[in-house]
Amino acid sequence: MTRILTRTDLLELLEPAECLKALREGFTVAAGSALPGRRVRTDLPFAGTATALLPGLLPGVDAYTVKVNAKFPGATPALRGVICLHSGRDGELLALVDSATVTAWRTGLAAALATDLIARTAGEGARTVGVIGAGAQAELTLRGLGTLRSWDALVVHDADERRAVAFARRHGGSVVPTAAAVAAAADVVVLATWSREPLLRPADLSPGQHLTALGADEPGKRELAPEVLADARLIVDDVALVTAHGALANAGLPSSAADATLGEILRGEAPARTHGREVTVYAPVGLPWQDLALSRLALRRAEVTGRGMTLDLLA
Repeated sequence: MTRILTRTDLLELLEPAECLKALREGFTVAAGSALPGRRVRTDLPFAGTATALLPGLLPGVDAYTVKVNAKFPGATPALRGVICLHSGRDGELLALVDSATVTAWRTGLAAALATDLIARTAGEGARTVGVIGAGAQAELTLRGLGTLRSWDALVVHDADERRAVAFARRHGGSVVPTAAAVAAAADVVVLATWSREPLLRPADLSPGQHLTALGADEPGKRELAPEVLADARLIVDDVALVTAHGALANAGLPSSAADATLGEILRGEAPARTHGREVTVYAPVGLPWQDLALSRLALRRAEVTGRGMTLDLLA
């Protein structure tokens, strides 16, 4: 039997603390592993793109995922798709999972985990958080970050002022008119946009600041100027993928511009930062195993609670 988990099911099943734990463990065990993982992206003869992430694998887990996403920036939601969770023993299709929800959760919460590990603490002066792009990714990042640390103030900017106002109201923040104004006010900045032009340049930044940039996950998307990436201590999730598809590719920078991976930091193989005045950047592209970690977690809880519809696709 295949269990179908919709967005509503997932919002009942997933919980930030459990997801953060699963992602932390995944980054730790996946770092340096030789498990295969591919991201395949293609343009379409429509106003969108198709992306597949396969296979999602983790050491010691007898299951894998295949994810197919459609990205249509002008649509609502802009991302739709499905994650197929298969048994590693016989290939049985265990679950069909809404990919938009899992993608938002795993991207946002992985960003929260990285931000907390890399950014200075409140005791070191990081007391204001800034958000550029008040969408689903920023929502989950802020929600996850709130389980890991506290802050004194929040500033928000979005190209859609009404969305920025609503985001700020939900989280007790204030709205500022530009991305540069966010950087001027915040010690920790989360960027989650569709931008194809740099939103922040070196002159916008301050010593010791941390930036988490989630938008440069496919060709042509850029949130940070190349000089920012080159000058900062740059942490990524996977050097090869970020060089081929992510922030480094879009900035025209080599793989050597990445200073460490999040997995290396979690394993104690590299420092998050080397001194207090260092500007740090986390610029991930998203990894297939993250879909496995959260889909498997959701399926286990669904089997206990009875959430989701079951269907025999071979009937």
